Amino acid sequence: MSMEIDFTGKVVIVTGATRGIGKNIAENLSVLGATLLLTGTDKNQIKAMNKRLRCDSRTKYFYLDLLNDKSIREFLSDIKSYDKIDVCINNAGINRINYIYNISTKDWDEVIRVNLRGPFILSKEVANIMKKNRYGRIVNIASIFSVITREKRAVYTAAKAGLVGLTKTTAIDLAPYNILVNSVSPGFITTDLTKNILGKREMTRLKSSIPLGRLGAPEDVAGIVLFLSSDMNSYITGQNIIVDGGYVNI
Repeated sequence: MSMEIDFTGKVVIVTGATRGIGKNIAENLSVLGATLLLTGTDKNQIKAMNKRLRCDSRTKYFYLDLLNDKSIREFLSDIKSYDKIDVCINNAGINRINYIYNISTKDWDEVIRVNLRGPFILSKEVANIMKKNRYGRIVNIASIFSVITREKRAVYTAAKAGLVGLTKTTAIDLAPYNILVNSVSPGFITTDLTKNILGKREMTRLKSSIPLGRLGAPEDVAGIVLFLSSDMNSYITGQNIIVDGGYVNI
């Protein structure tokens, strides 16, 4: 087994790849030689990125709104034109913060659709492609709120805990086809989503609660995702890897 991570010749899907953790993962995969199918929800941004990457035959951005079934169908149709999909990283996610007695049905449905239903649909589709090649890696980006929780996180925790459950069962279903399925659960990472949800004051307070004394950076998560997605990983499947600086242990 090679001791270097190399994605040359690999076709990799990364959802939610226009910012934060997804963007960092995609940038690293590009450096490592992957052919990238990246998604985002801003049509103008997607168009601009594809125009800028016109000379890069290894990277293409797709519009994908996991709240829109037509958008999902169009994306699934697009990826069917590829002979193989080697890796699928289900990173796209949203959050809605509220007490259980105030959560609207709309917010509940949207968080579940993006964070749980979306990865289910994509995993099902890519599994059928991967099975033909008897090879694949699926990595679902969950959250520490899949294993712990705090106030106002009922819908997010339900979705991410469900995603970890989906990961474990999918890993069993696909093991006979040499398809490894894992989830990665980031803690408090300095992304736009975290900043919007927590605010600067809360982020500063949290640092003292994390054994390593800092919030995580997107690259802290990207490293483990790259390993799990690569040929260096040949025997880890059905696992939920927590990347949180030790927070869940306190």
